[in-house]
Amino acid sequence: MDFSLFKDRIRSNFKLDLNAYKENQLKRRLDSLMTKQKINNGDYAGFFKLLNSDRKAYTDFLDTVTINVSEFFRDKSMFSVLEEKVMPMLLEKGALKVWSAACSNGAEPYSIAIILHELSPNRRHQIEGTDLDRNILQAAADACYNQDQVRNVSGPRLDKYFRKEGNMYYLHDNIKNMVNLRQHDLLLDQYGQSYDLIACRNVMIYFTREAQDVLNNKFVKALKPGGVLFIGASEMIFNYKELGLEKIASCYYLRK
Repeated sequence: MDFSLFKDRIRSNFKLDLNAYKENQLKRRLDSLMTKQKINNGDYAGFFKLLNSDRKAYTDFLDTVTINVSEFFRDKSMFSVLEEKVMPMLLEKGALKVWSAACSNGAEPYSIAIILHELSPNRRHQIEGTDLDRNILQAAADACYNQDQVRNVSGPRLDKYFRKEGNMYYLHDNIKNMVNLRQHDLLLDQYGQSYDLIACRNVMIYFTREAQDVLNNKFVKALKPGGVLFIGASEMIFNYKELGLEKIASCYYLRK
């Protein structure tokens, strides 16, 4: 079985589209995983058979593909712009509808929830956190984090919103309950509509340029006019004007 057939079988059996990922990066990550699983590199038939028969192997495969790395207020300067400029602008409209796409362990939507809780404590905002990986969504629901994952949380916020037990930090329920978590595949599933803010950060770098264009088009259509798309510090949307976006700050694009 060659790599193309392997990707076709993965899509058919697991509803996961690997064709949108940059092939060289994907192969490197899968080769490393196959070595750990004691499968020869290039033996995609053997690897596919393992994924079908071993739930733990499939979970490891999904974790490898989706790159579950996140922390609270990742890129502090970008979140400062969100808190001081973007959110106050959006809040002029009233309660907000927010989507954290590919939210991983929940640190991103919970960071947004903390900001909204402080800026507008008496409003009921709709915050969604979605990810392809059910296991990482369970971790997000547990909302238990190590010291590295909360390193950008200020001392007062850490005391106010987290309970420390040993070396772990547990997010308080009042913030957890602001976020609705659900499974969603950015490549295959339908998108919601009328979002004031969509955060999709440090995800596009793993996709091909063609897939990036498709997803950015979908994000723009999912935003309200005047809504904002928040991307990662290492990412850029080169054709943002063609998409009907205006760059209002580094990493922030407003739908005209």
